[in-house]
Order: sequence, then structure tokens, then C-alpha cells
Amino acid sequence: MPFDKYAPFVPIVLDDRTWPNVTIDAAPIWCSVDLRDGNQALIDPMDPARKLRMFTELVAMGFKEIEIGFPSASQPDFDFLRQLIDDDLIPDDVWIQVLVQCRPELIERTYEGLAGAPRAIVHFYNSTNPLQREVVFNLDKAGIKDVAVNGATMCKAAEADLPVLPDGSRTQIRYEYSPESFTLTEPEYAIEVCEAVMGVIAPTPDEPIILNLPATVECYSPNVYGDVIEWFGRTIPQRDAVIVSLHPHNDRGCAVAAAEFGVMAGADRVEGTLFGNGERTGNVDVVNLAMNLFMNGVDPRLDVSDIDKLRRVAEYCNRLPVSPRHPYVGDLVYTAFSGSHQDAIKKGLDALDAKRDPATGEYDMFAVPYLPIDPKHVGRSYEAVIRVNSQSGKGGVAYVMKTEHGFDLPRRLQIEFSKTIQHITEDTGTEISPGLMWDQFQSEYLPSEPRFVLKSHELNTSSSEHSGRTVIQAQVEVDGAPRSIRGEGDGPVEAFVAALLLEFGERVSGEFDVLDYSEHAIGQGANTSAVAYIETVRGGGDIRWGVGKSANITTASLRAVLAAFERQL
Repeated sequence: MPFDKYAPFVPIVLDDRTWPNVTIDAAPIWCSVDLRDGNQALIDPMDPARKLRMFTELVAMGFKEIEIGFPSASQPDFDFLRQLIDDDLIPDDVWIQVLVQCRPELIERTYEGLAGAPRAIVHFYNSTNPLQREVVFNLDKAGIKDVAVNGATMCKAAEADLPVLPDGSRTQIRYEYSPESFTLTEPEYAIEVCEAVMGVIAPTPDEPIILNLPATVECYSPNVYGDVIEWFGRTIPQRDAVIVSLHPHNDRGCAVAAAEFGVMAGADRVEGTLFGNGERTGNVDVVNLAMNLFMNGVDPRLDVSDIDKLRRVAEYCNRLPVSPRHPYVGDLVYTAFSGSHQDAIKKGLDALDAKRDPATGEYDMFAVPYLPIDPKHVGRSYEAVIRVNSQSGKGGVAYVMKTEHGFDLPRRLQIEFSKTIQHITEDTGTEISPGLMWDQFQSEYLPSEPRFVLKSHELNTSSSEHSGRTVIQAQVEVDGAPRSIRGEGDGPVEAFVAALLLEFGERVSGEFDVLDYSEHAIGQGANTSAVAYIETVRGGGDIRWGVGKSANITTASLRAVLAAFERQL
């Protein structure tokens, strides 16, 4: 490993640092950048429906500042900005934020998009670190500072030209400036540029400027970040007219720690994304930060009481999975596979139950071994290896279904099916046999006489103007009556979902979508068959799984979709 090609970067040594003695006792100002920084990092950026779904969820969570895009650089971002304004979708207590480089034509386009907005934060930036100055822009320090000052001047001039609103008022504009790649910029020079920008914006304590200090690339340890933020807060003039904002990326895997140290060091505001989506290794995970506050008894000022819903929205909008081990939200984070851990957790939960108020069912303080928080506070439950009986810490539904029957159930299907098994074990007070477990699985997911039956199907991929689109013509029986359905989509599953909605959409109010899909083979050689698992959702967030089995994997997938559709009814 050529470690000699790299060197540690410690821009400031703050011998009289005070931030390590600070305890965070209040949430910072939160700003979501899911719709800008998070969106531009996606392989498949959000379409308008997904953008609006994400915006609506962020508002419902309690975000008061939401960066919605880069309207001067992207027509979809410009159109989404106009949709929010024209359709009056911005709540009275929410500030939308738009990003723009310090270039005349981009600033002009940004303010064109803002016409009619009730309020907005204009976030302008330019890169200030030595490598960018020399390699990208070929400008010295004075030249880079001029870029920032000219950007601020152009923004103020464009603000003056915004049209008067119908009620006679004017759009409220607040300003945010980022010396991009702040963590690789000389701290004294960053202060110099920010001070020059403040000279144009003329902030006051009543109308402060947001100075955002991005760790565009995380390049030093969180303790150094804390020192730099504390030094910046001490050094910047008119500190009472400045909101110090953090924008940590996660290149070193330390973004959460860096953000917390930065807040301890005096930062007022944090920009990040749900579950840390973003360029390269991602942005700081705002849900993680909020939950860390919650775990320490501090109001996070964000509603994460249904964390699975937030995950489903993030996965739907980003088309990226959240890891099973992701803090607070992953499928496995409230699960213990170790028998000793299971035993300790069970005893801890029993002790907690003994301390509950008989009238309210509440306890004073949560304390259970191996569980940092009560999973119920985020809409979850403790999921020990899904138990075969109410006492056992061994085996489990997943183990039995895989070893006895060859079905390797996805984790969230395990959780769904476990509820059926738990009812049986709790009612009988005894162990459930593998045979009875299989009978229950077949009854729930592979009934011998389903209402909806796939009889045959034909798939075609168009090579015309809709190149790559799959068309399906399927023959199904519904309660014994034959029906012929047709639909198209980007693949067999999407086409089949479209066909079902066209024919039977009224039965699910036109709301039915696939969230997750997995498959595997069962058996070997000539006896091999395929099993497919489909997770679906309909209006109101109702989740149902479908299971399909066939010698053909496509047929198995379609049967799984049909089974899930029937279960949704």
C-alpha cells in the first residue's frame, strides 16, 4: 500500500478548544438536501412523482428548510420548482432552498424560477480550495474571491427585479453562501472570502446570512473538524448575524461524528439526507443524527416515529436499498441472533414490563440490554430470530423454512409471516412443528384454491418507438371466470402490474405498486424450480407479500405478483 503518497491534513491546532466539554441539548436547524445533493447522486434521478413524494414526506417530518434542486442547471429541477410555486405546495412555515453557481446566466435563470415564490433561500457557491483554484479555475485567491463577491452582487440585483406577489408583498429571500470544499481550503482564506460576501449581503441579527461550510470531501478526523468549526465561529465577524451551517460528506465514514462535533463546536445548522444518500459515500445521515439526539433525551424536532415508512419512501424515491444493518432503521438492528443476547433482552423486557404503570402502561426510563432505544418509539418491535415458540432462542421460522422446505424468505417477509406463527405459539403455549408451519405458510401464501389464477401469458419486447418496453398478454381466472388482460412496462413484472391495474384497479382504488423483489432456485438438476417473492404496497401504506413458484422464473414472478394482489384485496 503506497501510504507515502498521502499526508495528514490538520489546518488548525486549537489548543484552547472548548467543544469537547459541550453537551448537545437542543437540535440544530435541519435542512434536507435529498432533492438536490441526494437526487443528483442517483443513477436514475427522481421523476416528478418521486420528487413530490419526497418533498411531502420531508414536510411531514418537520423539515422547515428543504433544498429542492438546481433549477438553473436542470430543466426537471426548474419544472419542479415551478410546480411547487404554481400549485401552492409550499407550507407557510417552510423555506425552499435553491442552489446556484456564481455565474450570471445561472443566477438569472434561478430567479426566473423563483418568481411568485412566497419565500426562498438562495444558496450560491464557488469552490475555494487551492487544488480547485489552480487546476480547475486557474485563478489566484483574489480571483476566486471576486467570483464570490460578484455572485453575491448579482443575486442581490436579481432579487430587486423579482415581481411583486398578487397580495402586494415581495418574495422573502434569505441567502446562503458556501465556500465549496471548505475543509480543503485554508481557514484564514475561507474567512476572507466569507467576510467579502457578507459585505455585499449586509446581514443583520434579524436577517442573518447562512455560511455553509461543506466537507465536500471528508479529509480529516471529526475532532479536527470540531476545532476548525470552533475557530471559524470565533473568527468570523458579526457572529450574531451569521448562521453557521455544516454539510458533511462521509468519505472517511465519520460524517455523523463530524456533524455532532461541529454542533458541539457552535454550528447552528446541519444539511444532510435521509439515511445518508449522496455523492460517493453519501451525505451525513440526518435520521441518524436525529435519533442520536432522541436516544440522549433531546427533542430531535423531526418526526421519526414511523421509521419504516421513512425507509420505504426513501427506497421508493431513490431506488436504492437501505442496508439491513443501517443504524435505527435496518431490518436487523432490533434483532439478536445470539442466544445469550436474546436471553438478556427477554429478561430486560420482562423487567421493563414489571415497572410499567398499571393505568397507563408507561414506564419512566427505557433500559434493556443490547437495545439502545425502545423499538416501539420508531414504529418497530424487537425481533429476536423469529422464534418457533415463545421461549426458544434457537432455530426460528427462517431457519425451519429454509432447511426443511428450501424457502429462503426475505427478511421483511419473515417478519410478516412470523406474526401468524406467534399467534399459534402464544395460543397453544407450545412449540410449532415444521409440518404445521409449512401448512400455515401454504394457507397464507400458496393456497391450493386461490381466487386469482394465472393460466398463461405471452411477453413481447417492442423494437419501435417504445424500444425496450415489455408488453404482456395474460390469461387469468378470477373466481373461476376467465379474463384476458394486457399491459406494458419496463419489464415483465411492471407490465403485469400495469395489466392488473387496468383490469382490476378499482378493487384497490388504483393504488398498487411493487416495493421489493427476490428470487432463488429450489432443488437441483431436473427437479429445480424457482420461487419468487414480491413485496407490494397499496394506498395507506398497506404492505403485503406474494409468493410464486414455477419451473420458470418469469412465471414464478408473475404468480407472486398475482398472489400479492389477491392478498391486498
